[in-house]
Parts: sequence; structure tokens; C-alpha cells
Amino acid sequence: MAALGKRGTISQASDFDAEVDAEKLRAAMKGTGTDEAAIISILTKRTVAQRQEIRDAYKTSVGKDLLDDIKSELTGNFEKVVCAMMMTAPAYDAYELRSAIKGAGTDEACLIEILASRTNAEIKAFTAVYKQEYGRDLEDDISGDTSGMFRRVLVSLATAGRDESTAVDEALAKQDAKEIFDAGEARWGTDEVKFLTILCVRNRNQLVRMFQEYNQISGRDIEDSIKREMSGSLEDVFLAIVKSIRSKPAFFAERLYKSMKGLGTTDSILIRVMVSRSEIDMVDIKAEFLKLYGKSLHSFIKGDTSGDYRKVLLELSGGEI
Repeated sequence: MAALGKRGTISQASDFDAEVDAEKLRAAMKGTGTDEAAIISILTKRTVAQRQEIRDAYKTSVGKDLLDDIKSELTGNFEKVVCAMMMTAPAYDAYELRSAIKGAGTDEACLIEILASRTNAEIKAFTAVYKQEYGRDLEDDISGDTSGMFRRVLVSLATAGRDESTAVDEALAKQDAKEIFDAGEARWGTDEVKFLTILCVRNRNQLVRMFQEYNQISGRDIEDSIKREMSGSLEDVFLAIVKSIRSKPAFFAERLYKSMKGLGTTDSILIRVMVSRSEIDMVDIKAEFLKLYGKSLHSFIKGDTSGDYRKVLLELSGGEI
């Protein structure tokens, strides 16, 4: 749901006409009954940018918000996934973050997934939309809903201050690896601040190099040390940062797998990942899914979902590898 990427499964429709699509969607929803197949065939073959043009054309020609009509015509997870597809990337992230924070309890996993995996530009964009849409400051809401070192890590990520250069400083990689080792495995207790100042700030290439140095020093992958030194949400957020840095496609493949394995399906995660990555790196996520779990993402979706909801997810997945 960001800028169109060649590794996505959704690409721009050729011969696109927003007014024609708007008319077809109106016909699919007016009168008795709903033509779900028409809605699926149009919206799953359009990019987010094209869907916004359709929404504008619909309002001009019908005098109503397309999203409102979709909500009145569809139900359940089918409604949720189609509504998610109709939002811009920053608006969708902002919506998911707000949903994770408001009400009783906090969806820490949602906060971690979004904040640990987005670029600086993406974080700045959804932070601005969050303020505009909800009249609230995202950082303040995170601070009010979380606590301790976990809160400090999330706030650090929300500032969008990560170095995004590609340069690697070999001496710094060695120094950072030793400092993290000294802050964790080499002492009684854990200096979590040291993990924060390195993992939330350094650029991707620098961290990948540091992970290699850490393995040389400690004899362990840094993920293993994080699991040994921390617990709960703090462990989860540091692991998410490391996994996302190593490979975003593998990180999201694991998210999808965990959303569908075992009893029941965590549809909120499944919808969020499928929609948010469909234009960015879904091709790579599918490849990682097959490599990691020995079954295709397509087959998991078919086995864990049903009806029109399943049809939309299969379209977003781009079919079999």
C-alpha cells in the first residue's frame, strides 16, 4: 500500500477509467442484493492510487462515499479487507495503530509490527495522518498506553530517526557488537538502553554487519541472546526489529504463518499484512513463506479462509508461486 513496487502482486491496471469503475461498482451495489464478484474483480485489480481515483469518481457521480456504501453492503472479514484496500497506506497504518491503542487493552503486536517495519518516510506519513484524522499525537498515545522500556523503544521507533544510509563502518560494527554483548550476555542483568540505542538507530547494512560480529563474539545469533535476556513485549519488539532488518519478506511471512497456524485465524494480522504489502514485496513474502514452511501461502489461505473473503486474499496473494 505504498509506492508501486515491482515486487508486489498488485500493479496498475492498463486502460484504467475511474468513472467506468465507479459506475460498475454502483451497479454492483444498488437494488436488491450485491454483486460481490464485480466488487472483487475491480478492486483487487487496481492499485491504492487507482482506488482513490475510483472513490473520487464515485462521489462525483453518485454523491455518496464509496466506503460508506461498501460498509452498508458487505459484512464480516470481507467488508474489513475491502475497506482496508480502499485506504491509502498512511491512513491504513494510522487506523490500525489507533485501533490497537483505543479501548480496553492494547494490541502490542500491531504496534510492534507497524513501527518496527516501516521506513522513516512511512512513519512520518502515518504520524501526520494520525494527527489529522484523530486529533491526537501518536507519540503521546503510545506513551499513555505502554510503559517502561517497551514504551521507550516504541517512542524511539515512532520518531523516525533511523539512519537510512547504506554505509558500513567496520569498526563501529565491532564496537556495537561488543557493547551489546557486554550489556546482555556478559553481565548479570541487562542494560536494555544499549540495545535500544543501537537497534533503533543504525542503518540496515550496519546492523546486518553488527549481527555477524555479534555471532563471532558470543557464539550466538543476536535473536537467541534477546530471547535469553528479555521477556514479554520488550523481547517481542527487539526480535521484530532484528527480523525486519534481516529480511522484511521473511518477517512478514512469519507474521502470516502465525496468523493462520493452529486453531482459528487471526484475521486482523492476515488482512493487515496482505493489504499493506500487496504493492511492495508480496512476491518476496510468498517465496519466503514457501521456503520457511514448505507450503505455499496460497494453500494456507485456501485452507484457513472461506467465501468472498478468501477470494480477495487469494487475489492479493497473486495466486500460486
